[in-house]
Amino acid sequence: MNKIAQIFETLDYGPAPEGPDQANAWLESHGRAFGHFIDGKWTKPGTTFASDNPATGKTLAQITDGTAEDVDKAVKAARAAFKGWSGLSGYERGKYLYAIARAIQKHARLFAVLETMDNGKPIRESRDIDIPLVARHFYHHAGWAQHLDREFPGHVPYGVCGQIIPWNFPLLMLAWKIAPALAAGNTVILKPAEFTSLTALLFAEICERAGLPKGVVNIVTGAGETGQAIVAHEGIDKIAFTGSTEVGKAIRAATAGSGKGLSLELGGKSPYIVFEDADIDSAIEGLVDAIWFNQGQVCCAGSRLLVQESIEERFITKLKLRMASLRVGDPLDKSVDIGALVAPVQVERIRDLMQRGLAEGAVVYEPDGAIPSVGCFLKPALVTNVSPANTLVAEEIFGPVLVAMSFRTPEEAVALANNTKYGLAATVWSENINLALDIAPKIKAGVVWINGTNNFDAAVGFGGYKESGFGREGGREGMAAYLKPVWEKDLKAATAPKAAAPKFDNPLDNGHLDQTAKMYIGGKQARPDSGYSRAVYGPNGNLVGEVGDGNRKDIRNAVEAARGALSWGNSTAHARAQILYFLAENLDYRRDEFAERIKAQTGKSGTAEVAASVERLFAFAAWADKYDGAVHNPPLRAVAAAMVEPIGVMGIVAGPDLPLLGSIALIAPALAMGNPVVLVPSETAPLSVTDLYQAIETSDVPNGVINIVTGDAASLAKTLAEHDGVDALWFMGSSQASTMVEKASITNVKQTWTSRGLGYDLTDRQKFEGDYFLAKATQIKNVWIPYGA
Repeated sequence: MNKIAQIFETLDYGPAPEGPDQANAWLESHGRAFGHFIDGKWTKPGTTFASDNPATGKTLAQITDGTAEDVDKAVKAARAAFKGWSGLSGYERGKYLYAIARAIQKHARLFAVLETMDNGKPIRESRDIDIPLVARHFYHHAGWAQHLDREFPGHVPYGVCGQIIPWNFPLLMLAWKIAPALAAGNTVILKPAEFTSLTALLFAEICERAGLPKGVVNIVTGAGETGQAIVAHEGIDKIAFTGSTEVGKAIRAATAGSGKGLSLELGGKSPYIVFEDADIDSAIEGLVDAIWFNQGQVCCAGSRLLVQESIEERFITKLKLRMASLRVGDPLDKSVDIGALVAPVQVERIRDLMQRGLAEGAVVYEPDGAIPSVGCFLKPALVTNVSPANTLVAEEIFGPVLVAMSFRTPEEAVALANNTKYGLAATVWSENINLALDIAPKIKAGVVWINGTNNFDAAVGFGGYKESGFGREGGREGMAAYLKPVWEKDLKAATAPKAAAPKFDNPLDNGHLDQTAKMYIGGKQARPDSGYSRAVYGPNGNLVGEVGDGNRKDIRNAVEAARGALSWGNSTAHARAQILYFLAENLDYRRDEFAERIKAQTGKSGTAEVAASVERLFAFAAWADKYDGAVHNPPLRAVAAAMVEPIGVMGIVAGPDLPLLGSIALIAPALAMGNPVVLVPSETAPLSVTDLYQAIETSDVPNGVINIVTGDAASLAKTLAEHDGVDALWFMGSSQASTMVEKASITNVKQTWTSRGLGYDLTDRQKFEGDYFLAKATQIKNVWIPYGA
């Protein structure tokens, strides 16, 4: 039988190797040793480490291990370049980004081959997915640069941005970060992963060829210590990090109190949900892409298969047949499906996790067939017989390992999907579009793909919920992450109110019965767990009243009540608006009473503050049904619906001044967007908020939506920051207390906003009646919906 007949008999693919010659020639042109790219120039190689080809184990080049001094030089270069770069018109910056995009397209094959040699991913993925998306990001952000002033009026770039990227998508992650940063007018210091620095260094050459001004882009290579030097450098204004949740938490702690902007795109354990009416063959092909794309080394990999019980057996049988046809081998071979993992240490980590899962009762299936004896290769694996507590279900494996569980009802599917500390992405597979669109908003993830997976585009934001981080890359929200309001640059330190020496008056001298201000938790007034009260004094030291001294248990009870009221976020925006209007109406009805209370606590007329509080409630009631999403049109047969969603339970700690407005200005946007809140009112003048209980009760506010705990602001803020049931925390207070709050927030990577001791004038309607707080009270979920027969 001749060869052609044999091929038709077996349907085996013959080898289709991609030539590495040009990539090797480029490496040789640098003597296979690289320094850093700083201030438009190449430094001489310093202390180096090897960058190896994971498919062969052979060293490709020596990479310089950056020092704190190298980072400092790069920061100085970026700072020197910032004024000129940010001073260019958006059109001028856009031309540079356009030139970079063109140059990447011209050298697309070189980038693809070099990426595959350095990373181990199949050449088909580098060539057909990664590199085209890199060019797309620079083209897209060239357009943002030109329209920046029109679309983001009153905003300015942060300044110098430190960017740290992982090894799974080396060039694509670079593009996701550098393109929007440059479009906004920032300058950057980027550290690629130590395993995969080569395409970032080739990109530096592209910057040279495009004539990018010196110092605008600086590439500093190195290991973890180099990244630490970038995070710690006082001359850097914003940090953007993609990588593990563990490292992301360390960066959050290291930047606490610094005032640096921070974006974190962290780990994931994404569910892949298949309903019984799904096109099973299509769902299996999608699953191959979801979990075995890039050897499973994808933060949003569909690593948890949830398949409806009625089709489970048939689906698993077909999946095993498909796994048997996957080809593992030389990633430069265009017929290979699964290439090499990035490094031996990654292979060993996956094997260790697999052993733990097996010890806990998991059953592992791997298809027959050999894999290369040299290099970092693993077979695709399917894990069954697992509970949600199994290590392989709970932990991010970051390898070609799929864990499978079944479900009976849509409600159970959602519960299993959300039973994770992560919230990056999810896939829903169903021929019933009504079912799919019902499930998508219920999944706590930043991206949901319907009848598809791993769809990415520069026009569509990407990022996670919960311990998958915060911030977005791509789209309008990704552009906004590299900008800040211009007025924030001019904030001065807040002036702390002065307290008079207390006087111990007889409370009966005022002719009224003594009043007790309690906590307000779950729609009921509650005595403090501590059994202690705190005195509230007026400006002359006279006793105005007493409030409960809240503690950890009071916060715990308030958070439980708030989590029980998360359905507030599912109510219609119109309904939320009506309730806020009603609350404003009831507050206005008692305006004289509230004004007198403010005067008693502060000595100042409270009339204007009460009026401003009523107006602020009206303003955010009006926003409730107007601050909404968008529909993106990426360059494929799909639309992406950008849905504005509440963050969840929000802890809000008001500042000491503005007894009423200081709390209303913060809770109103949070409530309008659907977040239940735990409020700690002004520590020194809390009675204006404890007086609010009756207005809340008569305004149809559902129980648990507003919870109020009085007491020491800093200690209660720390408890809120440490509580895993709190999803976001806003704190107005001193610089030291703000630092403490940001450090304590790492437990579940909650989103924080702190005043850092600066004077935020909440009476300013122009600044604080719009999207400043609305954006911080929401997160964007992008739901990809394919169309066409």
